[in-house]
Amino acid sequence: MKKYSRLLISILILLFLVSEKHIFTLIDATYFRENSVLGIVKHALYIASISWIIIETIRIFKNRLLKKYDISDEDNLKSRKLHTQINIIEKVIVFVIILSAIGLILLSIESIKEIGVGIFASAGVVGIIIGLSAQKIVGALLAGIQIAVAQPFRVDDAVVVENEWGWIEEINLTYIVVRIWDKRRLVLPTTYFLEKPFQNWTRTTADIIGSIFIYTDYQISFDILRKELTQLLESTDLWDGDVNVLQVTDSKESSLEIRILVSAKNSPTAWDLRVYIREKMIEFIQKNYPESLPRTRVILENNKQ
Repeated sequence: MKKYSRLLISILILLFLVSEKHIFTLIDATYFRENSVLGIVKHALYIASISWIIIETIRIFKNRLLKKYDISDEDNLKSRKLHTQINIIEKVIVFVIILSAIGLILLSIESIKEIGVGIFASAGVVGIIIGLSAQKIVGALLAGIQIAVAQPFRVDDAVVVENEWGWIEEINLTYIVVRIWDKRRLVLPTTYFLEKPFQNWTRTTADIIGSIFIYTDYQISFDILRKELTQLLESTDLWDGDVNVLQVTDSKESSLEIRILVSAKNSPTAWDLRVYIREKMIEFIQKNYPESLPRTRVILENNKQ
């Protein structure tokens, strides 16, 4: 209802401006010359109201379209793709509309246009500064468009950025908001994702493989551990039934490194599954094979003379 009220207000403003010549007929017409203050204000309001109507109409159509694609569904890859593309395209269009409206308003004011020409003619430094600023704006705009087209990530993708794990929460023209797992927000410029590497755990599909490392003594039985791992996975709904692997990945002087690979339907579930398997496997070793926990051996020899 709120979005329709904003559209209605902008339409009412435009209708008022169209009919204002009938309202102000008793006032001296010299006040409404195109170069007068009221004339300039009237012209600016015309452009602003029309731009507002276009922007609100675009947002209404966007919201109606995205309602058909719910990103809260389990299989939401297509929905997240459309949400990302449409949201970025909307921001680009709104940016262009606002920039065009401001340009049209400024060009319609003769006095300001002459002052601007004089400033640019006499102050080349100002032109350089504005040019550099515009370059950054254009760069951010192009980065946003590139992300919309190439889609290295989408809304609600699970990513690892700056050694932080979280989800893509907002995609804007100039910055990206990543929702960290502990509810913090990591805000990065759009160009960051085009210039630096990052991990995307849900690029093509939501399911993911998680790894768990356990360190034991050399006396442990790997077949028993594999049997216990299978029983644990089959007893929990966190496992998607795909990956179930236990391997010895390293051997050190005092312990063995055992890597467990498991799979889940998405990254949050994979995290919970990893925690669950790690706890249960350690409990199993503690209760049944305490002698197989990592330990340091000291051998004392009694050399008799």
